[in-house]
Amino acid sequence: MSRRKRDHAGAAHRASHAPDDLLSDMPVRPLAHARGDHSDAPSGSATGAPSDWGDPSRFLNRDLSWLEFNRRVLAMATDPRTPLLERVRFLTIFSANLDEFFMKRVGRIRHAVEAGRFGPVPESMSPAGLLHAVRERVRGLDQVQADCYRDSILPALRAAGISVVEWEELGEAERDEARLWFRRNVFPILTPLAVDSGHRFPFISNMSVSLGLVVRRPGETETLFARVKVPDVPGRMYELRSGRRFISVQEIIEHNVSELFPGMEILQVVLFRVTRDAEIEPEQDDAETLLEAVEQKLKERRFADVVRLEVGHGANPRLLRFLMEELDVGPEDVYETHGLIDYGCLVPVCDVELPELKYPRWSPVTPRGLDEDADIFAAIRAGDILVHHPYESFDSTVERFVTQAALDPKVLCIKQSLYRTSGDSPFIASLIRAAESGKQVAVLVELRARFDEARNIEWARKLENAGVHVTYGVIGLKTHTKTALVVRQEAGGIRCYGHIGTGNYNSRTARVYEDLGLLTCDPLITEDLVGLFNYMTGRSLQREYHRLLVAPVTMKRRFIELIEREMAIAKAGGQGRVIAKMNQIEDRAVMDALYAASQAGVQVDLVVRGFCCLRPGVPGLSENIRVRSIVGRFLEHSRIFWFSGGKEDPEEGDFLIGSADWMYRNLQTRVEAATPIQHPAHRRRLWSLLQSCLEDARLAWQMQPDGSYVQASGAGVPEGDARLLGLHQRLMDETLAR
Repeated sequence: MSRRKRDHAGAAHRASHAPDDLLSDMPVRPLAHARGDHSDAPSGSATGAPSDWGDPSRFLNRDLSWLEFNRRVLAMATDPRTPLLERVRFLTIFSANLDEFFMKRVGRIRHAVEAGRFGPVPESMSPAGLLHAVRERVRGLDQVQADCYRDSILPALRAAGISVVEWEELGEAERDEARLWFRRNVFPILTPLAVDSGHRFPFISNMSVSLGLVVRRPGETETLFARVKVPDVPGRMYELRSGRRFISVQEIIEHNVSELFPGMEILQVVLFRVTRDAEIEPEQDDAETLLEAVEQKLKERRFADVVRLEVGHGANPRLLRFLMEELDVGPEDVYETHGLIDYGCLVPVCDVELPELKYPRWSPVTPRGLDEDADIFAAIRAGDILVHHPYESFDSTVERFVTQAALDPKVLCIKQSLYRTSGDSPFIASLIRAAESGKQVAVLVELRARFDEARNIEWARKLENAGVHVTYGVIGLKTHTKTALVVRQEAGGIRCYGHIGTGNYNSRTARVYEDLGLLTCDPLITEDLVGLFNYMTGRSLQREYHRLLVAPVTMKRRFIELIEREMAIAKAGGQGRVIAKMNQIEDRAVMDALYAASQAGVQVDLVVRGFCCLRPGVPGLSENIRVRSIVGRFLEHSRIFWFSGGKEDPEEGDFLIGSADWMYRNLQTRVEAATPIQHPAHRRRLWSLLQSCLEDARLAWQMQPDGSYVQASGAGVPEGDARLLGLHQRLMDETLAR
């Protein structure tokens, strides 16, 4: 049985309504995605090579591998070595990651269940088997999170003078305080929505927390359903006047909900939250209508199918069945939570001002020669500048590059690609200022950056209103490259300056995302940037570039050629070696090249923060490949690629940084750019960074052939060794020393 398809109006105003007696038995309709054989498992041995080279079990499942990544995030919360309030924050990060996973990936799996297959690429598991495997892993992770919160974090918070309490734990004076606050600040916002023959089941918005209630009039037998949405304002947590004593707004509403139904009997209450599918692609892919298509996509997403129904532990079965029927979900979509239903409410607790319970404050360092009065263009002319965020300041380097360009009367033109930027982006202000001063400004705004579409539409319109030339990219491709170009009139003629980065032009995330960027006026690189922007904004069909690797035209081919070169070196008796650092790896052609390289004797080290579909250490397949993941204070976001080239001195090998992971989407369906790093000092620095990643004995996790991970133990590392500090602390110390 397929899922019911509903248009926007139908999603908002369901034709069905509650039965006369909500507490009567109701059958649960099994949905297509909830049926099927769940016995599927990856073929091939977890420790031996698959029997057939074409067997898809050579590759791990992307979604299950991603859940393993989120398990490592959760481990930061369960690790007592993590500062206490940071442990709380990692609980919220884990939950936010999981919410996004359901919005982005689970809907895709469900569509595949209904279609009976994933698509042209063979997978080891059927869609139904994968959906079941995802559910089982998520349920296990939810239990770990709940146990950590209840048994470890809550007691530790109390010992530190911070309490997150339930209503029953409040004294009478505190209850009076909470009731008064509720009446003044929350009660006027609440809108109870009844469901009966005259009131349809209400629309439940994505990620909203709700109370579902069964009520009845005194002396009557008929029961009715009502829904109360827990508002996000004035906040999801209330701090009592005594200080550092918190209670959730949902908890306060639940214990004062009778004020919304005076004279009625409240028989049952269930806390629930829905997650909706965000994988809705615009039907139009024409540049002239893309803006309207993305706006339509945002409207459709609001009313998309529910892919997860979370309910509080011990929910009344009949009330739950009613919710399942009205929300059109099956048993596989229901997740009973044993902890909080929304860990995001803990953010005010994370923000308590107790520095001793947090990571030490870190202020990014301004690179030498780029103090407040420095001319950034003169500094770039003196030599390429490699910047490493958040260790080095994003504000005083990349942000200043665009800001000074906007103010400099010698600058003729500024071009920039924007994938994600902050809500108060200084880049937008600088680009508008440049256009208003008469400079030519061209900006590529990627409207399809998931979950940032609305913000990017707003920026695109503001830029257009200021006279900026705004384009939305190459038809059929997302623009993911992080590049900027400045054209300046100088005494010797026009000179171009460029920035190629691994991360977004986002001043906020640059404080917690680890990224690299190159500021350069190398004429071969800037000439490539000119061609790249022509490709993105015009009708250029340029296929060759001097220095840059550009996806989808040259990057994948060149990466595979570099891997194959290391194979040839190894076969000739040399020392073939590859080291690559990225967010995730999934492209099967690249993974096949790495498998072949391993069999040829090439030593491959991969530092992959997120999911990895390659199976390392499998005899006969990948015994020379090692994969590790680093999860910690900063989000490892940079992409660095090194190939030995047969050189004895590793600093003479080939170094590249760029915006692309080794994923099919990055290499084939996105515009990406990677640049070689030429300066000897920069090569030395990148080599040192890669070695620090490979040596880390605190934050690193070693991947096993079956896709599981083992955390670095630090065994055998002498006390006081920098490897025990963890990569992030080690690099902060090195930055200050430098």
